[in-house]
Amino acid sequence: MRVLVTGVAGFVGYHVAQALLARGVEVVGVDDLNTYYDVRLKQARLARLGKGFTFHKLDIADHASVLRLGDGVEVIVHVAAQAGVRYSLENPFAYAASNLTGHLSLLELARHTKSVKHLIYASSSSVYGTGSVLPYAESERADKPSSLYAATKRADELMSASYTHLFGLKQTGLRFFTVYGPWGRPDMAYFGFAEAIMAGEPVTLYENGGLKRDFTYIDDIVAGILGVFDHLPGDDEPHRLFNIGNHRAEYVRDLVRLLEDSLGREAVTVSLPKPEADPVETCADVRALHDLCGYVPSTTLEEGIPRFVEWYLKWREIRAGL
Repeated sequence: MRVLVTGVAGFVGYHVAQALLARGVEVVGVDDLNTYYDVRLKQARLARLGKGFTFHKLDIADHASVLRLGDGVEVIVHVAAQAGVRYSLENPFAYAASNLTGHLSLLELARHTKSVKHLIYASSSSVYGTGSVLPYAESERADKPSSLYAATKRADELMSASYTHLFGLKQTGLRFFTVYGPWGRPDMAYFGFAEAIMAGEPVTLYENGGLKRDFTYIDDIVAGILGVFDHLPGDDEPHRLFNIGNHRAEYVRDLVRLLEDSLGREAVTVSLPKPEADPVETCADVRALHDLCGYVPSTTLEEGIPRFVEWYLKWREIRAGL
């Protein structure tokens, strides 16, 4: 079986590719290795993907190049995107290219490749905006995005819905909730907090760390993706949307405390008002995904953060020698 994974040098894409390879699946990986964050980390992830893996360096917004990748592909796991809510204020056109044009490229690939049976793609909890009822359920309206990033992710869902309606594509969109863990993204808060603590620099907390997030460990995310992978959409619901989270909101200040404990250092904190685009709390209702594939997130923040720190400290040593 051949699977195309986009964003394969990224955090989620790398872990998904690794899990598929462990199953004996042939993985064709795509990534443009952009400089949004340290390319050395992306290259280090790729170096760990061995037998059964083929890599293509290309931009998914280059639709002509993407269309050449379909030979024998049965499933597409599309997790490439320009991430980051705040960066969308600085570089909006990067989001249009990667998240909109890029998503359209994968829809066209699925449309024109007869062997493709299922397109699984990454959406985001950010589509719920800042005023949705907790815990967020897939039935909740998602028509008031509070950032351009959120708007592109909701647009992806709508584009996918239209392609299913027009061309019968079988698709599953997954609304990720604050993914963390080893080999994570340096632009994420937990990673940035660890860097600041180790450097003795201030950690910026909004509302004194009183915001709450549904932190979801990477192994639980991968388990959910594989659960969807193993359950092809039926004709009764060819395009599905699922939350994929931990179903537990945690204070950001508790995250910092766990980082302090694991790193053995105290954080110097600075409090600022909450940005307008940030919700006060996020929490996923994951019953629908559980009903589909038995999804039950099992990793608590108290377990996950020490695992991240163990990896992070090793990565700091490796990075220093690169």
